[in-house]
Amino acid sequence: MSTLEQIEAAILMLSSDEFQQFRQWFFDVDYQRWDEQIEQDIADGKLDALAEEAIADYEASHSQRMYSIIQ
Repeated sequence: MSTLEQIEAAILMLSSDEFQQFRQWFFDVDYQRWDEQIEQDIADGKLDALAEEAIADYEASHSQRMYSIIQ
C-alpha cells in the first residue's frame, strides 16, 4: 500500500470532529503553498506581462470601476 493510500485510509477513519480539524489544517497548508508559489512567480517575473497588460488597459480606459459594473 502506498503512502497516499495509507493517508486516504486514515482520513476515512477520522471522526467528524477530527475530519473538520484535518480539513482546516489542509486548507491552511494549501493556501500557504499557493501564496508561496505566487510570491515565487512574482519574483521570477512570470506575472510581469499580465501586470503590464492590466496597466495598459487601465491607462487606455478599458477598465471600469466595480460599482459601475454592479449598478
